[in-house]
Amino acid sequence: MTDAAYEAMSKAKRQAESGNPQGAVDTLEAYLATDPHNTKPRLLLADIIIHKLEDMKYGMMQLDIILDLEPDNTDALKALITVLSKDKKNNKETDERFRQLIEADPSALVYNEYAKFLRHQMTDFKKAQEYYEKAIAMDPSKYEYHLNYSVLLLNDIKDYPKAKEELEILLGMKPNDALVKKNYDKLMREKFDKDGNPKKTLSGIFKRK
Repeated sequence: MTDAAYEAMSKAKRQAESGNPQGAVDTLEAYLATDPHNTKPRLLLADIIIHKLEDMKYGMMQLDIILDLEPDNTDALKALITVLSKDKKNNKETDERFRQLIEADPSALVYNEYAKFLRHQMTDFKKAQEYYEKAIAMDPSKYEYHLNYSVLLLNDIKDYPKAKEELEILLGMKPNDALVKKNYDKLMREKFDKDGNPKKTLSGIFKRK
């Protein structure tokens, strides 16, 4: 990054933090007029516009410019997904952007976030299961991933043997988690016999409160 870009960004951050977001925007726009292809100050510009001025349309336009210049810019993709995912009418584009992000950053964190989106907004439980499993395979020690996956298995997939495995993993990580223990005991009581085998007739709906 050039010294001029660094100076513009530093000044804009100070302006935004001191309660002058429009001044910060003006500073960054003035710099970008001289260096329009520099994506770092443009990303900061988008962030200030979206979160300080709450102008989603103009902020997303800045993110689109960045992605035209650098299609694999993961920071811009994450920022755009965060805005798009607030409204289900954007589900198609959000899904497309998530898949673009996965290509650029195939990480456990991204897999987990995509799985949450698939479950809550697309109600595609099988695909959500696939991506929770990818996240867990990549980072098996992450408590949050096992917890998210267990809720999907219990409430949506209704795969009780797999849910039992996930809850046992969670209890191995945090034996004192009262809610997980309560859910595990309820699952064992309602869905498994005294020997720990699945009951032949599985009825009822398990819900995580």
